[in-house]
Amino acid sequence: MVARCVIGDTVVDLWGGWDAFCESDFSSISRVALCTAVHLMCTLVRMGYLLLAAAIAAEVGATTAMKYSDGFSRLAPSLLTVLGYLLSFGLLAQTLKTVSVGTAYAIWAGVGTAAIATIGIVFLGEGMTVAKAAGIALIILGVVVLNLGGAH
Repeated sequence: MVARCVIGDTVVDLWGGWDAFCESDFSSISRVALCTAVHLMCTLVRMGYLLLAAAIAAEVGATTAMKYSDGFSRLAPSLLTVLGYLLSFGLLAQTLKTVSVGTAYAIWAGVGTAAIATIGIVFLGEGMTVAKAAGIALIILGVVVLNLGGAH
């Protein structure tokens, strides 16, 4: 079992997982400090992507609410739109503490766009065209390539 953690440009492979790493043959003080530091960094990186997912969900919710706001003439959807975007930008700002801005923004914009296009097709009666399907596929492919290229 391998626990892998990417911290900036550094990849840390922990053979045997966290427990084996934390029980490695270091002096007791350095072992505890090193284990804690690496585990904390890996948790923060993962937390960054969790916050990014929440930012995307808030942005998608806000954009969907905007559709129902009827040009901001309906109060409840208009408030949901504003609150959703505030929450989304706040979460994105927190994400940028541990995820590079280029990667975070590419994922945020790409996944959000693909999600909104899918919501439009599935729930709002918007048509699916070959161009729209290809665009969504290219967005998803772009996010995958960006992450495989080590852009965290």
